[in-house]
This record gives sequence, structure tokens and C-alpha cells, in this order.
Amino acid sequence: MIFKWPIKTKAAPSPATDAETETTVAVHRGDAIEKATSAPPADALVPLTPLELRRVVDAKSLGFKTTADLAPAGGLIGQDRALRAIEFGMSIRAQGFNLFVMGPPGSGKSTAVRAHLERHASKEKAAADWVYVNNFEDAVRPRALKVPAGRAMALQRGISAAMDELAVTLPAAFIGEDYQMRRRAIEEENRAGHDDAIDVLTRKAAAQNIAVLRTPLGFALAPMHEGRVVKPEVFKQIPESMRREVEGRVASLQKELEAALLKVPKADKLRRKLLAELNEEAAKAAIEAALDEVSRDFSDVPEVGAYLAAAEQDLVRSGPALLPAGESGAGVSKSAFRRYLVNVVVAHGQSAGVPSIEESNPTLGNLVGRVEQASHHGATATDFLMIRPGALHRANGGFLVLDARTALRSPEAWEALKRALKDREIRIEQQPEAPGAGATKVLEPEPIALDLKVVLLGDRDTYFALRASDADFMRLFKVQADFDDTIKRTKENDDAFARIIAAVVLKHKTKPVDAQGVAKLIEESARLAEDSERLSIEVGRLADIVQEADYWAGIDKREVIGRRDIARAIDEHVQRGDRVRDRAQEVFERGIVLVDTEGAKPGQINGLSTVEAGDYAFGRPARITARVHLGQGRITDIEREVALGGPLHAKGVMILWGYLAGRFAQSYPLSLAATLVFEQSYSAVEGDSASAAELFALISALADVPIRQDLAVTGSVNQWGDVQAIDGVNQKVEGFFDVCQARGLTGKQGVIIPRANAQHLMLREDVVESVRDKWFSIYAVSRVDEGLEILTGLKAGEAGSDGQYPKDTINARVDARLRAYADNARSYASRRGEATS
Repeated sequence: MIFKWPIKTKAAPSPATDAETETTVAVHRGDAIEKATSAPPADALVPLTPLELRRVVDAKSLGFKTTADLAPAGGLIGQDRALRAIEFGMSIRAQGFNLFVMGPPGSGKSTAVRAHLERHASKEKAAADWVYVNNFEDAVRPRALKVPAGRAMALQRGISAAMDELAVTLPAAFIGEDYQMRRRAIEEENRAGHDDAIDVLTRKAAAQNIAVLRTPLGFALAPMHEGRVVKPEVFKQIPESMRREVEGRVASLQKELEAALLKVPKADKLRRKLLAELNEEAAKAAIEAALDEVSRDFSDVPEVGAYLAAAEQDLVRSGPALLPAGESGAGVSKSAFRRYLVNVVVAHGQSAGVPSIEESNPTLGNLVGRVEQASHHGATATDFLMIRPGALHRANGGFLVLDARTALRSPEAWEALKRALKDREIRIEQQPEAPGAGATKVLEPEPIALDLKVVLLGDRDTYFALRASDADFMRLFKVQADFDDTIKRTKENDDAFARIIAAVVLKHKTKPVDAQGVAKLIEESARLAEDSERLSIEVGRLADIVQEADYWAGIDKREVIGRRDIARAIDEHVQRGDRVRDRAQEVFERGIVLVDTEGAKPGQINGLSTVEAGDYAFGRPARITARVHLGQGRITDIEREVALGGPLHAKGVMILWGYLAGRFAQSYPLSLAATLVFEQSYSAVEGDSASAAELFALISALADVPIRQDLAVTGSVNQWGDVQAIDGVNQKVEGFFDVCQARGLTGKQGVIIPRANAQHLMLREDVVESVRDKWFSIYAVSRVDEGLEILTGLKAGEAGSDGQYPKDTINARVDARLRAYADNARSYASRRGEATS
């Protein structure tokens, strides 16, 4: 993290003399008051030197004047393990070996993935094209056709051209003279046979004075007299014998008429059959001619050949129905041929290589495709031409890159992605209809075979969360590429880092950075890494600094970015985001939060913590106090009791009891009760980095020995008394320094840190300068006893072979207090008639 240089400062007094540091503090033990010096013993640890507080870079050692003299870095540095994993994951073709590339934002993982993808994609054989066409047997289930790379668009154009041609040639085939002549012949032949039979019957009936009449309901027979039909009322008046004779003739002729009429449907059916054959013959010639070119072009693609055969068969069968009614010679509307067109889903072109696709918004539709709908007169409709591809279609045969967190935001899309990878096919899943929407025919497009490599980009938290909670994850993403946050700081890596800055300059078109500026960037990179021995490779943050420094250099009309421009860019960035830190600093300056930076008090110490505000963190001191009394061996963590302390903080407090019991209570019970608290703490406290300070406060309270308030402490402790490393050491040191500086540096103030954290120090330059001028000190300790001696000015004391500690040492006083508690506990129990342990 980057923190703000103090803006407000007070003039520091002149360094204190050795005599002045020999101040005395009162040490209470019972009713007696002893004198103890606050100066550490002669053999105590000395403060760290300025060189140990910040590892600086000699700009001359970099060997160039500006980044313009350097060849820009072509890739990442110090990420061999991750790059090997990416190479392996992209090369292996076995199922399930998809990649999860993890690392912090700005680490360059996306850039590395893109570079590897481009190289691998360009070497692969071009991926196939895919199209959707109508299924003439079941329009609800469109068919997917695999087409050789670069030929899908040619197929679409060929079919479209064929339909355009048919729109003209198909009607022409049905109005040609040959077709019309043959049609008339079929019509006349069938109609003549029918009419001849009726004519023969009519003449025969007329010879018998019977008329054959055509009515709207069919044919009827009626008697005639002198060529005229006899009316029913007249017919009833003739003699009965004559009526029966006429009725007999009518009945006989009726049977012949029925027999003749029975032949009409058969003749009509034959006529329709002959006409249908004629129509198909006429249509087939036009259709074959229209499709001939595309059939010839795709004769080497069996799937396309089978589709063209099915389309031709359907066209031949449906051809006459496509013709406009009552418009002789009119062209067919193009919309009539919609069912025969081709929907190109994926067309890669004929260039070598496979696709490499990044999908920034992997919703269900954007991932697996969707079927669109059109509204017409209040109703919605859809067909195979409204199928739209997803990222899986476009990346099929190649590589698909997704951001893991973004993909997980849509559970439906994440599940669909896993199904596609497991089943090795892309199945378009139609979104459910919105409430109130009109019913729409649901298409079920044929699945498309899937062969691709998925690359997920994410952080470690996401990776391990998926690994723990998703049973399919490890079976589908078997390759992990883990990018380091930092790299080892060596001369070679410093040089490589400079070339990365040269690449940043080239990419963002900024002014070149001189050697002093690059040196400052290397130091800042170590601060970002929170380790003097390592460099952060958060390239995005470094690029931001360079671009901002370019702006400030331009404001000052400089042609080269220098150290002061880099420093100003860092400082300005911090100032824009440190409002919370300024408010926190103000409460110390105004005395609202009680923290002493001078004097000495028993049972009270300055602990150090970090406060996070978004992506900004800073250190601040906190008063920790301890009170002790006779009890049953319990240390009460007040933060924990009121649910403000987290489990790690509670663990640190419990370790204190283990340390005291293991070191002192070997021959008597630990009859101690103690309370520990962060004073004026109103928010959650987590972590064990204050456990060393809490132990010092507890020991101080037990020994009744004052602790220097001009020192602050950070570090965790174990049961054996080892002081252990913690996070955020730079922020914590600077946080206490800022409070001391605001109140006025005395030359005695400082911070105690774990020895293991000394290698992590990359302190601000103003802090280092104050140490150099002896206004501030930083001590590194490995053991609790070392810290006690610095804080109290007394020897800690080592137990002899008899288990006793030297007189007037801190540990002797603690042992005496604990023994007194044990004796008092036994005495009290005895007085109450209770059994002693």
C-alpha cells in the first residue's frame, strides 16, 4: 500500500543528550517506590540503521540514461511457473484440461494469456464454420451443419442466389407453352371421357322421351313429351299404366347415370395426379438448374449435399404452392423462399488459425446463444433464421477467455457453461417467456459439437471458493496457473523491471523515464510488495504512476520523466484518497483519542493497527491497557466479550495465558485474573499482531513496572516467547511516526517490530531521514525479553538452575507477584475451610 507523506509538521527539538535520556521513572512494588532508568541497558539492542529501513537503488547502477535507451520487455518477468502452466494447459487436448489463471489485478496475467493465445491460435488448423438450416421434416428442430472453414458465407450466398433465380424461373416454368399445352391435354383428355359418357346417356334417354338435366345438386332425369319436360302435376294426370312404364324407363336410366358418375372421381383423381406429376417435372427442371452451381461447389461436403437434396425435394413438392395466385407470369416473393435460406452462425474466414474470443458479459444468451423473436400484429414468432450465436459458438475450435467473477454472477450461464464442457456440445437454451408475453413457438436447435479450451481469469479467493463448493469445477478446470504477486529483487530483475517501464512508456506513449525515475519506481514497487527483498509486478499500478508522472512532467515543461515527477505522482495519488487517514490523524492531534507519546506508565502500551478504507490502508496507534488481580487463571479479552474481537485476536490473547503458565506457573497454580482491552475502540478488532503489545502490557501490570509511552509495539507472540512477523509493518511504523511528528519529535520516540519484519521495511523517505537525524528509532526484536528491556529499561532476567530469576529483574517481579497470588488464593481458601489444591 502507498501512504501519504505528512503535510503538517512541527519543528523537531534538538536531539536529546545522553544525559537527558537517563530519566527516571517510578516503579511501584507494594508500598515501596523504587527508581529505575528508562535508558536501555548497555548490552540492549540498538536501533536499526537508516540503510536497514529502506533499500534504495543507485540509479547509476542501472546503466542507462532514460528508458529510450532500453529494449522494451516483450513479456513478464519472474513468472516462469505460471507461464509453463499456461503453455501446458493450452497445448494438452484432453477433456477437462481447461485453465484457471489466478493472480492479483494488474499482475499481467491477462496480457500473458493473450500472448499465449495468439501464438497457439495462429499455429492451429482453422476451425470449421457452422450454419443453421430448416428441418423440412420438423421445423421446430432446425439442423446444424458443419462447413469447412471460410465456406459458410459462400453457402449462404449460393443458396440466396439460387432462391433469387427461382423467384423468376419457377413462375416461368409454369407459363411456358410446352407446360400449358401438356396441361390442357391432361384436362381435355379427362374432361372428354366424362362428357362422352354423359352425352351417350343423354341421347339414349332422349330416344325414350327421358331428359337428362344438370342441376346445382348434380344430374336428374325427367319424362318428356314432344321435346319438353313434363311437369310433375301434369305427369300425375296421365294413366297409371303409362306412368309406371315411364317410371321404369327412368329407373333403368338412373342406374346407368349413377354408373357413369362413379367414374368421374377416378378420372378426376387421375387428372390431379397427372397434373401434379407435370408440375413436379416442370418445377424440378427449374430447381435443379437454380441449385446446380451451389451443389457443384459443395459436392465435397456430404452434410451440405444431404441438405440440398432435402431442400430440392421440398421445393419440388411445394413449388406450385409458392406461385402467386391469379398473376400470370408474376415473380415469386422472396419471403416465400425464407425456409430455404441459410443462417450463418459462425464464419471464421479462410485465414489460418483458430478463434480466440474474450466475452466480457457472459450471460446465458451471450454464452450459449439465443433464439430471437419478432412481433407481428401483437403476436410473436420465430424461426431458424433468428438463431443467434453465443461466445461458445464463436470460440468453438479455439479458445474462450472469461472473467471468473463475472461468469459466476449469472448462475444460469455458469451451469450452462459446465454442461457444455461436460457434454462437449453447445445447446441453445431458450429463455423463459416474460409474464404476460404472448405464447411463442419454442425452437429446439440441434446441438453443435463443442471443441474448445476455456480460460478463466480470477483471483485466488475465487479459485479456492469454487474448488471447495463446486463439485464439477476440478473435473473441468484441471490446470491452474498461479501468478506471483511479487518477484525476487535481484540485479537481473531490476534490469528487467526497467525494460517493463520502457514497454509501459511505449504502450502509453509517455515521455521517457530517466534512470533516477526508474530507481524511484523500483523502490515504490518494493513498497507495494511490502518487502525490501521483492518487487511488486502490479504492472497496472506502475503504468498509472508513469502516466500521472508524465502529466506532472508536462506541467513543468520537462521532456523526460524524473524522480521528482514519479514522487509527485505517488504523493498526489495518496492525497486524493487519504481523507479517512487525515480525519483519523486529527483525533490524535486534538486529544480526542488518548495516546501518549512521552512518559512511562505500568500496564499501558501503544499498540499498532492498520485501517483499511477501500484500496487504501494506513497505520494508527491504539492504547492497550491491562489490569491484574487475584483470580482463577483467566485472562479476559474485553473485545471478545463484547463481540468486537475476531477469532484470530482471541487466539492471540489465549496464547498469552499459555506463555505465562508455561514460564512461571510450574510449581504453583496460576491464580491470576486479568483484563485486556483496546481503549477507545468502537469497531471490530481482528488479527494477532497486537499480541506482543498485549503481553508487554500484562507483564508490566504484573511486575508493576512502567512502560515507555514514547515507543509503540507491533508483532505477534507464541507460547515460547518468540516475537513473530506481522503484515503491514510499514504502515504501522509510519502511523505512529505521523502522530509523534504532529506532536513534536523528541528524539526518544520509536517503534518495536519483530526481527523477521526488518526485511520488509521500505519506509517513507521522511521517516528514514528522521531516523538518520536521530529523531526517531526503530528496534527489531526476536524475543519477548528483548522487547521488555527496551520498553522498561530493566533487565528481563533468565531463570537459573533453581528456577529463580535474578533479583530486580522484570521476570523476578512477575514471578513474585504470581507466587503471592497463589499464596493468597490458598490462604483465602483455607480461611473459608475449602481444600487447597
